[in-house]
Amino acid sequence: MEHSIKTSKAQEFIDITHLVKDEVRKSEVLDGLAIVFAPHTTAGVTLNENADPDVVHDILHTLDKVFPEHNNGYRHMEGNSHAHIKASLMGSSCTVIIEGGNLKLGTWQGIYFCEFDGPRNRKVYIKVMGI
Repeated sequence: MEHSIKTSKAQEFIDITHLVKDEVRKSEVLDGLAIVFAPHTTAGVTLNENADPDVVHDILHTLDKVFPEHNNGYRHMEGNSHAHIKASLMGSSCTVIIEGGNLKLGTWQGIYFCEFDGPRNRKVYIKVMGI
């Protein structure tokens, strides 16, 4: 299922756990997999803590420190090499086990859409498969 995401900042993490849970619920799959995929080269998907917003802040801060927006060594003409690198590190997809009709996430885990070249209108695809 395709979902639209409108990002509002140059770099941000958007908690999309609720979207994935909704797709699992609608699918009525009790045991299987939920695959989340971002079809972008400057955005990604990751799993991480969703209880303390400082974790997301720290991840974005550290990524920006290691891969700053402006770096004289970048050669990509569009000027968004930092975003391509960050998206590659985060990855374009994640897979979560479904057990008993629920996502098998850790106590503090959430699923995030990661924007590194915003604000933009983005897409995320969620595929729920029973096994």
